Amino acid sequence: MPGFPALIGRSIFRSSSHALRFTHPTAAVVSAPPLRHRIGSRRALIIQTLSGPVRIERLSDSDSGIIELKLDRPEAKNAIGKEMLRRLQNAIATIDNDSSANVVVVSSSVPKVFCAGADLKERKLMSASEVQQFVNSLRSTFSSLEALSVPTVAVIEGAALGGGLEMALSCDLRVCGEESTFSLPETGLAIIPGAGGTQRLPRIVGRSAAKELIFTGRRISGKEAVSMGLVNYCVPAGEAHHKALQIARDINQKGPLAIRMAKQAINKGLEVDMPSALDAEEECYEQLLGTQDRLEGLAAFAEKRKPSCAPLLLLTIETLYEVSQKYVDDALLSRLGLVDFCP
Repeated sequence: MPGFPALIGRSIFRSSSHALRFTHPTAAVVSAPPLRHRIGSRRALIIQTLSGPVRIERLSDSDSGIIELKLDRPEAKNAIGKEMLRRLQNAIATIDNDSSANVVVVSSSVPKVFCAGADLKERKLMSASEVQQFVNSLRSTFSSLEALSVPTVAVIEGAALGGGLEMALSCDLRVCGEESTFSLPETGLAIIPGAGGTQRLPRIVGRSAAKELIFTGRRISGKEAVSMGLVNYCVPAGEAHHKALQIARDINQKGPLAIRMAKQAINKGLEVDMPSALDAEEECYEQLLGTQDRLEGLAAFAEKRKPSCAPLLLLTIETLYEVSQKYVDDALLSRLGLVDFCP
């Protein structure tokens, strides 16, 4: 029987001839062995799973848990057309369903460009209704990127224009090189940033600064971007990926459940009034109280060592049944006393 994977992402509860119920009202905490069977040889530095204009690469060894989502359409400077959008949607869905993911680094394999925005050559061939459908799909895709349960870090070297900047705005953190340039030039094309730019930019840099950038469509440098809070760090050209990987490694060493709950609490809280925000924080905090991760963190602090949270997971009612179907049989779960299987 294969070992339990460290599943903590969202799962779909699948129907079966058996009905499932918990024997305890709280979620079950189960220890799990390393994930060798899930991500291949741990000797490899990078394990590639998707190819084409959008690639997914999983880092291994001490960086296991870090996933890189790379844009790779050099002939169009990573401009987003229909095919690239479809690949981006598939990549985000793959990451969303990957329970081994702890942090995602979004970057470009194309020198001196992050993403040039929408593919305007392809756009010229679309009808008005096709354009609307495409932009709606792009907006939904970036919302899916933003909604990932794990932190995302955008790496910008070179140009992040239009939809490219809107993609970066959908990430939790942004790191750029000094030679990077940023712009939302849509008003110069008699349109507006339609993939979330008019909403995310003011939430990040403030209303007045966002209006000025969108109204004028002017380009700003990496240094100006960091000064207005558009990016978290601006580093020497060529070093943005290294800095982003440092951040990803710092995140990857923290309790994975805590990171997810922290992101959820922040995102929920920013959209409501303060009393409701504090309720959201309380709800997220309570979900961590019964986990072995929290107890391990306290023990590690007392023993002056680094905590080891990787072998532990929180199984919710949404994930338990799917895990049991894939990795263990009914009899084993029953012997462990985790669930009852009722005919």
